[in-house]
Amino acid sequence: MQQALIERFIRYAKIDTQSDPDSTSVPSTEKQKNLSRILVQELQQMGYQEVEMDDNGYVYATIPSNTDKDVPTICFCSHVDTSPDASGTNVNPIVHTNYDGGNIELPYEGIVLDPAHHPDLKEQVGNAIITADGTTLLGADNKAGVAEIMQLAEYLSIHPEVKHGKIRILFTPDEEIGRGADHVDMEKLDADFGYTVDGEKLGSMEDETFSADGVTVTIKGVSAHPGFALNKLENATKIASDFLASLPKDSWSPETTSDREGFVHPVSIQGIAEETKIEFIIRSFVDAELVEFETRLENYLKDVMVNYPGSSYEFVVTEQYRNMKNIINEHPEVADYAAEAIERAGLNLIRGSIRGGTDGSKLSFMGLPCPNIFAGEHAFHSKYEWVSAYDMEKAVEVMVSLVQIWEERG
Repeated sequence: MQQALIERFIRYAKIDTQSDPDSTSVPSTEKQKNLSRILVQELQQMGYQEVEMDDNGYVYATIPSNTDKDVPTICFCSHVDTSPDASGTNVNPIVHTNYDGGNIELPYEGIVLDPAHHPDLKEQVGNAIITADGTTLLGADNKAGVAEIMQLAEYLSIHPEVKHGKIRILFTPDEEIGRGADHVDMEKLDADFGYTVDGEKLGSMEDETFSADGVTVTIKGVSAHPGFALNKLENATKIASDFLASLPKDSWSPETTSDREGFVHPVSIQGIAEETKIEFIIRSFVDAELVEFETRLENYLKDVMVNYPGSSYEFVVTEQYRNMKNIINEHPEVADYAAEAIERAGLNLIRGSIRGGTDGSKLSFMGLPCPNIFAGEHAFHSKYEWVSAYDMEKAVEVMVSLVQIWEERG
């Protein structure tokens, strides 16, 4: 199975599927459909009948039940797009067989994977490690998950002795830009519980995510000709700079927080002297804390605006997603069965919280309680990205155990 997974993953990784946060189309890039079409074809070649890609690039497929028991329908979900944070064009995967525990030097740009900086590599001695060549990201986030779900589908097609209920497969576009679940047709999906396969460390399962808001701050300054600006000009770009400089330097940001600490993070700034816009993301595991963070952020802004009496601002909050734990707590078995499946695969269970979000965050609130299972992807969104073939194989083993557990309890 490892060799089949390696070949499958490499085939998918070579297809450029980057999403585009500046695009308003669905999907945000048409090239994402290039992989989705291949997935449809491969599933049909495996003998599955209910397989389709809709106009928005979402792939839906059914693995029919082979048991007489009344078993809830479960869904496995991964996303086809890769992050815009590093190039995804002309990905050249490299398989480093029988990893020896030392540095992995990539051919280009002086990229070196040092176990001192990538400590999970220390647990991979003897395994096959897949990287890109140093010029692009690899796309293991989330093509590792895509490959694993596809391998599960193939495995179940040739192993009818593995009893399971109805399984739905969902591949989404645009997860990396926060839109992955936006156009899922829940009636068409018709599943009771779900699992995203989009996690990192071997044996990990997350049933909690951040809750998330976005804040757009628009500062409207007072424009004037620079040659005649004395006591007139209030430069919006400088006001924005003062505002950002007033934020804490040793706390309250991604680079100064960990574990269950939330943060406020400016992700972009653009503008001119007359008007400047700053986009923030606000993150916390506790919903109520989002409001506290937003109030505090606006107070910092108000303190700065006192110095610019002719200027004004707008402060707009947009809800992005909420902590999936709020929903999963109502259906604890969906996470408990995943934990049991990981342990059945002979792995140490790592049950934790994601300092981020997944498609599962939104899907949970759309009626599909949806924890996240490891896919084995590491150093994602960067040219250092890597995945272990052993981890990928174990992810498939966990999914096989998981469908059996649901059938056993049916």
